[in-house]
Amino acid sequence: MVANLTEASRDHIKDEHFAFPKERKMPIHDAAHIRNAIARFNQVKDVTVEERDRAWSRIKAAAKKHNVEMNEESWHQLNKTK
Repeated sequence: MVANLTEASRDHIKDEHFAFPKERKMPIHDAAHIRNAIARFNQVKDVTVEERDRAWSRIKAAAKKHNVEMNEESWHQLNKTK
């Protein structure tokens, strides 16, 4: 279960701890939020394919750091695993 972030606590998260730092979308600062980012990745709107690629790389790095198992190598596989 992902803890709800208050606006104040979200404001204290560094940009590099978001999958999409420019937009400050999808915090990936802990294991629960990483799993949530993976589950909801395809719901993000108004980002380019290149931004998705960079975001996926950030999610993979965060998952490795926080020991979160990922079954997908690419975000393109997300719809195929459901």
